[in-house]
Amino acid sequence: MDRIDRAIIDQLRRNCRQSNLELADAVGLTPSPCLRRVKRLEDEGIITGYHASIEPSAIDRAFEVLVDIDLADQSPASAKRFVAELIAYDEVLEARRMFGSPDLHVLVATKDLAGYEAFVTDKLLTLPGIGKLQSRFPMSTVKRRPTV
Repeated sequence: MDRIDRAIIDQLRRNCRQSNLELADAVGLTPSPCLRRVKRLEDEGIITGYHASIEPSAIDRAFEVLVDIDLADQSPASAKRFVAELIAYDEVLEARRMFGSPDLHVLVATKDLAGYEAFVTDKLLTLPGIGKLQSRFPMSTVKRRPTV
């Protein structure tokens, strides 16, 4: 990647809806070479997608909870199965495997506290291999990183 590729990525991170003409102008290229570069960045897996930021309350996901999970069974097969089932839930926004404890750090979003309780009771605690679960409720979100 050269400086123009990095400029294209920077521009798309700021506004992925801009036209190719606007993007080309912003990075100092003509439209055809700019479009070829964007296509190459996509083909190489550097640009992995384009996303819309949605107001969480509009989709009943305004109540966010940080959940730390320790697995009862640390075997690779068990952990892989647990993670696959965990990330299938729409309520799970992010899930990170951790070195040390906890085994997983998860960001869950539901409509409200009752929705979170139902998620934990009806879904999360039914997953095989869960050992310990700890929920932490943020006071507020002071910075939200846009999609990388």
